[in-house]
Amino acid sequence: MAVLSVTDLSVIKRDRLLFENLNFAVEQGSLLYVKGQNGAGKTSMLRVLAGLVDADCGDVYFSQQNIKDCREKYHLNLVYFGHKLGINLTLSAVENLEYWCRQHQVAIGVDTIFDTLAQLNLVGLEEIPVANLSAGQQRRVALARFWFKQDAKVWILDEPFTALDTQGIELLSKQITTFLSAGGAVVMTSHQALRIDYPTDELTLEYRI
Repeated sequence: MAVLSVTDLSVIKRDRLLFENLNFAVEQGSLLYVKGQNGAGKTSMLRVLAGLVDADCGDVYFSQQNIKDCREKYHLNLVYFGHKLGINLTLSAVENLEYWCRQHQVAIGVDTIFDTLAQLNLVGLEEIPVANLSAGQQRRVALARFWFKQDAKVWILDEPFTALDTQGIELLSKQITTFLSAGGAVVMTSHQALRIDYPTDELTLEYRI
């Protein structure tokens, strides 16, 4: 059964047609790797899939229901990771994650947050302002949400490995594989070669002038 699907999807940005008439479906336990050079529309497509912006034409469906008709249900079953990390630099890692959990109705205690940050090699950095962390450490704080939302149906990740070291890439790759193996659906982009040991479907967007 398709968890996420699109029909006749087209997007225009700044008077340039990025893509048109896209049709695809992502099944339970499936990974869709979106490829294409810069400017081809990868980020724009992911934002449409996440329901952050509307397509110029076409529709997105979650479990065969148009996401425009089930936004709350869809967003409770979705984790989106974009270019902006979605963290408050004046708050600590713990404070950021407590806020995110409340916002997404995730019942996680502070001990679990500390344990997760330890898995992400952020021991001793949990309670200082995120502004004092390196770019890679800030990214790990933002990525911790994928440890808290294993019951989601869909993960959408836009360049999640950026600024991560080899160990960070390995940790996230394992987490993605665990989610897929449990029946989750993943749509993602990456400038780096995927290190995910899992069957992968590919969608390539062509740059249009």
